[in-house]
Amino acid sequence: MTIAAVMRATAAAEPSAPAEPSAPAEPNAPAGPPAPADAEGVNLYQAIGGRPALVAAVDGLYGRLLADPELAPLFPRGAGDRHRSYVVTFLAEALGGPHPYRGPGVAETHRGLGITGAHFERTAAHLAATLDELGVPSDLAGQVVVAVAGLRPAIVTA
Repeated sequence: MTIAAVMRATAAAEPSAPAEPSAPAEPNAPAGPPAPADAEGVNLYQAIGGRPALVAAVDGLYGRLLADPELAPLFPRGAGDRHRSYVVTFLAEALGGPHPYRGPGVAETHRGLGITGAHFERTAAHLAATLDELGVPSDLAGQVVVAVAGLRPAIVTA
């Protein structure tokens, strides 16, 4: 199912979300509201279809990352369900979602991994391609990529 289809199916109602992973609160968690997706007060999280859309996007993104010969070595054990759930919840909060991120610290978990600016840019390109493949309108996809770009200082460690 495309994100556009999820957007239509979920409309304004957010389905009940599965339990969030619990861990100490993230000191570098997304702060402040995301840029609105439109002038009608719909935030970016709602505009892309909420949690179901983010799950589809994160799954698609990790499919691309794990298939990329330059990025796959950064995930020697893959990207399991728990990791993906943290990423979905973190992105959800960053985009205006209703649940706070309570997973491990982003900066701490990326420290020592040797992630370069080139890795980050390559990942951003995969994110943009994933959103396009899922049918996210380009203006919304651009807003998502901009929101994620704010994580660069915490993720690029080399």
